[in-house]
Amino acid sequence: MSEFELIGTETAWGGRLFTAGVERFRHADGAEVSREKVWHPGAVGILAIDDTHVWLTRQPREVAGLPASLEIPAGKRDVPGEPTLETAKRELAEEIGKRAVDWQELLHFYTSPGFSDERVWLYLARDLHDDPDTEPDPGERIEIVPWSLDRLDTAITECEDSKSLIALLWLAFAPGARSASSLT
Repeated sequence: MSEFELIGTETAWGGRLFTAGVERFRHADGAEVSREKVWHPGAVGILAIDDTHVWLTRQPREVAGLPASLEIPAGKRDVPGEPTLETAKRELAEEIGKRAVDWQELLHFYTSPGFSDERVWLYLARDLHDDPDTEPDPGERIEIVPWSLDRLDTAITECEDSKSLIALLWLAFAPGARSASSLT
């Protein structure tokens, strides 16, 4: 593996969701490279399941031209210093109006490491119950979709969102994953 060091950063644009620019790196052999980069605060995704359903959402994703993207509940890490688990708990309540008793971090991954540092932490949420203190935000245009675990293959076929596909494929192939009470 080649080691490298950051030797310069130039920000070209900054917005509410992300910042874009160029970083320069020097490799151990002295070669220098420039890479366009999108800085992103990161995100969480929640695989919320009960004994019969995986809880999904449908929402418009205008940038991708998707009027009703099928996704797991998720959200960006937009509260400075907030631990990823707390972000996941907040997003589950905000997106589908639920809380979970049992939480497990499954994995984390970069969405597009060729140009972005966006990292997603994927959590499994079990023992779900309605959150009486939080209602989903109607301004977000989120449809809550309790999807039957018996039809998981159809959800995978319909889904075009990478974090959601990773979560649904994990659920489909992890040993014992389709039974909320048997997951460890």
